[in-house]
Amino acid sequence: MIRLSSRATARSCYRPFPLVTYTYRKASTEVEDPRLNRFGRVIKDEFAVMREKYEVPKHTIILAHGLLGFDELRLAGSKFPGLHYWRGITEALSERGIEVIVAAVPPSGSIEARAEKLAGSIAAKAKGKNVNIIAGLDSRYMISCIKPTEFTILSLTTIASPHRGSAFADYMFESIGPRAIKRIYKVMEYFGFETGAFSQLTRDYMTKNFNAKTPNVEGIRYYSYGASLEPSFWSVFAASHSIIKRIEGGANDGLVSVSSSQWGDYKGTLIGVSHLDLINWTNRLKWFFWELTGSKRTFNAIAFYLDITDMLAKEGL
Repeated sequence: MIRLSSRATARSCYRPFPLVTYTYRKASTEVEDPRLNRFGRVIKDEFAVMREKYEVPKHTIILAHGLLGFDELRLAGSKFPGLHYWRGITEALSERGIEVIVAAVPPSGSIEARAEKLAGSIAAKAKGKNVNIIAGLDSRYMISCIKPTEFTILSLTTIASPHRGSAFADYMFESIGPRAIKRIYKVMEYFGFETGAFSQLTRDYMTKNFNAKTPNVEGIRYYSYGASLEPSFWSVFAASHSIIKRIEGGANDGLVSVSSSQWGDYKGTLIGVSHLDLINWTNRLKWFFWELTGSKRTFNAIAFYLDITDMLAKEGL
């Protein structure tokens, strides 16, 4: 594992991680898998269940959703409960004495527009506090380019964020073509969706444009996690996983590769976890069916986020 200093720039983050051989157990047989060489710390079954005790960080935690996310979605009007993006996670952190703020940003605006909204949302809710942010590219841009002064950012933790873009985004733009893309954008804009974010997810844009102008800021700690999944034939991520694996030649969670997820102090790779598992959206139904077949639950998103806050607490944050 490489820990980048606070003076590290975006360019320095391209350095490869040291080659380390890991083993894991599958069907009671220990096997060596060379694909794990660049996974950093391999995290398998570590967050299957919640521990009894987690340390509480000193400062406020900010949760900010990714592309096409939301803080709360109401499909049946104000009389019925809304659907929360961070389902169960916010409540679990709050119950353990952790101050949590959920920041709202546009679901599909450009990184720059989302970062502006993010800065305003945090400023209004944090009111001058020190904060630890769990978010993605919007926060990196906000930290480097907007440099808000209404609150103090201590750390940024990204989870499966496409710091170097996604081959799936490349594939979609190449397959659909510019004319069809324009028609799709018009439909989305008709229904009130912004479209600036999508072209920014390509590998070319992220590596040649975004990262060059968004270096790490001295004094702020950067942490990151990645995830790797081998989806079943029926998985919603089967096609995208295959495309990313073929083009980037590496493991991925169905939307973002492990190599693209690595930024700053890389804390490790979650094995057998999809992009939706990471926000607790697929856990209940997925693990219900797994348990029916006698398989054990191997990942709990709530345990994962509690461990992140525990890590931040142990870092003095």
